[in-house]
Amino acid sequence: MMVIVVENVPPRLRGRLAVWLLEVRAGVYVGTYSRRVREHIWSQVEADLEDGNAVLVWRSSAEAGFEFLTLGKNRRTPADLDGVQLVNFLPHVL
Repeated sequence: MMVIVVENVPPRLRGRLAVWLLEVRAGVYVGTYSRRVREHIWSQVEADLEDGNAVLVWRSSAEAGFEFLTLGKNRRTPADLDGVQLVNFLPHVL
């Protein structure tokens, strides 16, 4: 299973994601695909992201049972702690 969440992305990217995945809420897409298809879908997100941001989460054999990637400017960024993927929360800048 994989989940992609997008914010502030162009409508054409949202439409492209809706072709491959089910949009269960605004900007939240889910589906079950192979690694190759997942990487293809993510490359589409990378190509059309513009000023938005996105996160991709998928099931894996990692310690937590999942892995994730992020793109774009966001207060939450991935951090690795002894091989475990965590989220670093940056302070809000006024």
